Amino acid sequence: MAEMDVMGAGSDQDALQEKYLKPLEQLEEGQIVEGTVVQVDSDYVYLDVYCKSEGKIPVNEFETLPELNEKVSVLLIKKEARNGEPVVSKKKADMKSAWKEVRNAFNEQIPVEGTIVKVIKGGFEVDLGIENRAFLPISKTDIIRVEKPEEYLNLKDKFLIERLYNDKRINIVVSRRTWMEKEVQAKREEFFNTAKEGDEITGAVKSFTSFGAFIDLGGFDGLLHINDMSWGHVTRPKDFVKKGQEIKLKVIKLDKEEQKINLSLKDFAEDPWESFLERYRVDDKVHGKVTKLTDFGAFIEIEEGIEGLAHISELSWVKKIKHPSEVVSIGDDLEVMILGYDVDARRVSLGVKQVLPNPWDEIGTHYTVGMKLTRTIKNVTNAGAFIELEEGIDGFLHVDDYSWTKRVQNAKSVFTPGEEMEVQIIRVDSESRRIRLGVKQLSDDPWSNLVSSTPKGSIVDGVVTNVTDFGVFVRVSGDIEGLIYKNQISSDREANIEELLAGFKEGDKVKAVITELSPEKQKLSLSIKELKYKEERQDIEKYIHDDDADTHGGTFTLADALQKDEE
Repeated sequence: MAEMDVMGAGSDQDALQEKYLKPLEQLEEGQIVEGTVVQVDSDYVYLDVYCKSEGKIPVNEFETLPELNEKVSVLLIKKEARNGEPVVSKKKADMKSAWKEVRNAFNEQIPVEGTIVKVIKGGFEVDLGIENRAFLPISKTDIIRVEKPEEYLNLKDKFLIERLYNDKRINIVVSRRTWMEKEVQAKREEFFNTAKEGDEITGAVKSFTSFGAFIDLGGFDGLLHINDMSWGHVTRPKDFVKKGQEIKLKVIKLDKEEQKINLSLKDFAEDPWESFLERYRVDDKVHGKVTKLTDFGAFIEIEEGIEGLAHISELSWVKKIKHPSEVVSIGDDLEVMILGYDVDARRVSLGVKQVLPNPWDEIGTHYTVGMKLTRTIKNVTNAGAFIELEEGIDGFLHVDDYSWTKRVQNAKSVFTPGEEMEVQIIRVDSESRRIRLGVKQLSDDPWSNLVSSTPKGSIVDGVVTNVTDFGVFVRVSGDIEGLIYKNQISSDREANIEELLAGFKEGDKVKAVITELSPEKQKLSLSIKELKYKEERQDIEKYIHDDDADTHGGTFTLADALQKDEE
């Protein structure tokens, strides 16, 4: 019986040795092995690692203490130390496993998780876990420009490993941006493959431009154009949506080739043009707000989504406007009249002046022919001067109506902008919107006086004003200037006309006969030659009358006079 017990004990020992020695022979130092937790105390976790005795791991190598019989991977440093115990490390096993995962992630371009823990020169330090630290260049941190690096601290995300070694040393460089771009591209492709125009989607306002807002649709952007924010006039996108705001939108255009997505807010509301004819007719007076000014007119919104144009010619009855800003400003509330519309083209023509009285309709009652006024010269042209009678209404003073006698060659020689001048209204034409003014009409016409006092053939006195090579200019009464042509200077056929012409000086007093008098042409021709003839005839007539009629029997002829002269 005792012999049998001995034999039984020997058999159990052999089985036990086989259980532990055979695995022990297969184990290699530096190998990661899987142990089973057999005991946990305050200092150590004890593991069965198929060695002669149990291995122990300090509890500080565990984030959470394991349960009994739980499997734990450890690194077998030594199969048997001096005390006979195996030397194992969970921490080193974790590091080895982690490094293997890092290397595999680099080779396969699989993302790894990490946390940005520190701002350093040129970027960030990223904790990949288990003693693995990586460098994240600032240019590889985000899809957008990194303005405030500190905002990225403690950010946990995925990264792609771009480099493991540098000069055979471990130097891990990662990129968050590359991973984000891959994610975004995958989401974008999925969106284009599943979305269609007319779909309702949700996005967050990401950023603004002058022409609209970019909407984040999950890492990729769609455009909400300023024209698609509202049926009404939109000047500033920020007035309709706020940055970071989550909004519901409609997809109105998809361009897969160009990867463009156009979105709309206004499509959730009714298009006001569809019911335009129910609310408006030509000649209706409505209120609107000036939204934009151009060189050719002002755009006025008469309701949200209905914007019309008031052409520059429709802004005032009387003012000559060079730019709409002279009479209206952006934001002005105005009453306007609908002059016409084209619903298909979405156009409305508006008038501002049509809701105001036209001063030209009653101009004849305000300004009558013969009225004398003192007003200011507004502008001078080659032909004359524009004189402002009231705001927006000018009269025109032609150079021909400046003086009865003076011929004005250059209007700027007699008219100066800003100068006050007394004028008389000489013509009013409300149809063509013209008022003619005159200065000379303020006094009597000297030409008429001259015709009545000294008609053609009369002898007049004058003063030489100018001597030319073709004759002598002479001023007579009424400041009228006449001309004595050089062939009318002398009746003596033998006389040297050039010498006689040269003998006249400015200021000389002369007497001559009027040979032509035309007020219409303002032309006065004089003749000294005719004066001589006239004087000779007068002398003959006088001689005839003075001679004794009885001597000649009451008859006296020209031959008698000539005979008497010869005696």
